[in-house]
Amino acid sequence: MAKRIGILGGISAQSTLAYYDHLIEGYYARRHDDHYPEMVIFSLNFRRFTDLENSGNRAGYVEEIMKGVSSLEAAGAEFILMAANSPHAVFSEIQKRATVPLLSIVQVTAEEARRMGLMKLLLLGIKFTMQSTFYQDTCRELGMEVLVPSAEEQDQIDNIIFDELARGIIRDQSRSALLHIMAGYAVDGVILGCTELPLILEQVYCSVHLLDTVALHTEAALDVALS
Repeated sequence: MAKRIGILGGISAQSTLAYYDHLIEGYYARRHDDHYPEMVIFSLNFRRFTDLENSGNRAGYVEEIMKGVSSLEAAGAEFILMAANSPHAVFSEIQKRATVPLLSIVQVTAEEARRMGLMKLLLLGIKFTMQSTFYQDTCRELGMEVLVPSAEEQDQIDNIIFDELARGIIRDQSRSALLHIMAGYAVDGVILGCTELPLILEQVYCSVHLLDTVALHTEAALDVALS
């Protein structure tokens, strides 16, 4: 019997849809049957979550996340995925308060980068993520360096994510802009450190290794669910 997966979503709705699709398709690719794992989703209020994220109100931010985590626990989730990169800035605080394990997108991604032998990585994401240090800290522990784009480039990436990708809008010119930013850095790999970025960036578009955090997180989740 597979473990019941809890998904803290809504941050954004587009990536939450991607998580569900990846888990279903990933399960079928492994088992070739339709005994899919049970899943429960709590979709946070995107605007309230984002406003708290940007406010610097860390305590309020943690409480907002815990509201969803507690609801997932009450629904019988046996482990939980936060279906976004940015809330992992407070991962340790959430895990301490949760009564079931959380699976870290950051740890999963960093371990895959190390497995691939990638030593220098470029982190793309929303400004909150690029200006935080949780990816740098985790990767440093595994012997890897993480770079972030310039302040101007961070603004550009942030706008593409919030104004377009989070609303399901995919523009070729925005993909070209992202690829142009990536080309300016001599790195072994690029962390798609926002769960909307895989909607617009795929390996076929570039030669540098892309670390698709959604794909990595959901595959790791299936490992746990089916163990």
